[in-house]
Amino acid sequence: MTQTTTYRWRICALLFLATTICYVDRNVLSFTMIDDYFRREMLGLPAGAVLTDADVARFKELMGYVDGAFKAAYAIGFLIVGYFIDRIGTKRGFSISLLIWSVAGVATSIVNSVLGLSIVRSVLGIGESGNFPSSVKAVAEWFPKRERSLAAGIFNAGANVGIILTALAVPYITLRYGWRTAFVLTGALGFAVLSLWLLIYRLPAAHPSVSAAELAHIQSDPDAGDRRRIPWAEMFRHRQTWAFCAGKFFADPIWYFYLTWLPDFFNSNESLDHRLDLKHIGLPFLLIYIVSDLGSVFFGWLSSRLIQSGWSVNRARKLTMLICALCVVPIIFAASTHSIYLAVGLIALAAAAHQGWSANNYTLASDMFPKQAVGSMVGIGSMMGALSGTVFAASTGVIRVKFGYLPLFMIAGTSYLIGLLCIHLLAPKLDPVKLEESA
Repeated sequence: MTQTTTYRWRICALLFLATTICYVDRNVLSFTMIDDYFRREMLGLPAGAVLTDADVARFKELMGYVDGAFKAAYAIGFLIVGYFIDRIGTKRGFSISLLIWSVAGVATSIVNSVLGLSIVRSVLGIGESGNFPSSVKAVAEWFPKRERSLAAGIFNAGANVGIILTALAVPYITLRYGWRTAFVLTGALGFAVLSLWLLIYRLPAAHPSVSAAELAHIQSDPDAGDRRRIPWAEMFRHRQTWAFCAGKFFADPIWYFYLTWLPDFFNSNESLDHRLDLKHIGLPFLLIYIVSDLGSVFFGWLSSRLIQSGWSVNRARKLTMLICALCVVPIIFAASTHSIYLAVGLIALAAAAHQGWSANNYTLASDMFPKQAVGSMVGIGSMMGALSGTVFAASTGVIRVKFGYLPLFMIAGTSYLIGLLCIHLLAPKLDPVKLEESA
């Protein structure tokens, strides 16, 4: 019987599933944040106390700090985990990350204070920092360059599916069984993914389900057999490193903002003609993140298609990222429109463009660096994104309370264009790093 020649896409599906669960665990808090029982618990108020406007404002500022704690740990985790995964391998590295974030997700159910919440969210951040370095490295191990942006777009779409599932399930679980149950059930999903990962994943050359033809396809890039290492500290000397970091620095905080604050935006933004509570918030998120999923896959496909049509990697990636950056600009008007339908449409377009940007930016790491350094590269760049996200997250609650959502959406609408300009200035041709310069 002939063995399959498309097993690499099953690996991509596994990465998609892991990313889905990662975002389920990450986004539970965004929906429990609008639950009054959760708010009273975190503020230390009696169960029947009436929440005043001052209480709600204080809660939102505290959640900004909690989110900042998560982002800070996420940033630190990225710095460590990328190097760690390159050293011990994708399978073992990702296994440890999955275990850490699943334990933290379940442990959130037992917290009783903002301090306790900050601690478990920090542990969650350290664990989840392993998802994207592991996934991008796995794509580099399993796919030739001409397929990587599509593969990245597919697994990256798991983020949107995770948010959709969270938006549909968590409000129901929270209202019917309480917010603690929501964290237990969602956190437990990670253990199931960990079991699948340990059972299925290994390198292509050692995998019994990979045919000789597929292995030759995977290793068809000219540098596919190169195993020389770039010393970790040496990577900071290359402009390509800072180009990738720029793409993360300017885009990641915006995505984190969507994940944390969109439920509050639809629940409390003063400009909207009507607002949504936990019973009705699922449908807008379903629409936003279905569109976002399509953007991730489409823009990942677009740059791969352009390369297969004869375009240079540089031209294909940057044109696709420019289209994505321009599609985000109209989100500025979401803060002031009275129509909830228009707001949902503008945010959906921006979220789709972000995911397309992210799929292509992740692929820049494997375009410019050899696969044995991809984990470290993604870790460094994602650390930069998480650091900028930490500052943005810590200030978001204060900005929201004092000035509303308009300044936040103005930052979101312009950030990607600035990021693309920095990428182009730092890596005008996206030239690969020359290993002999790092020896």
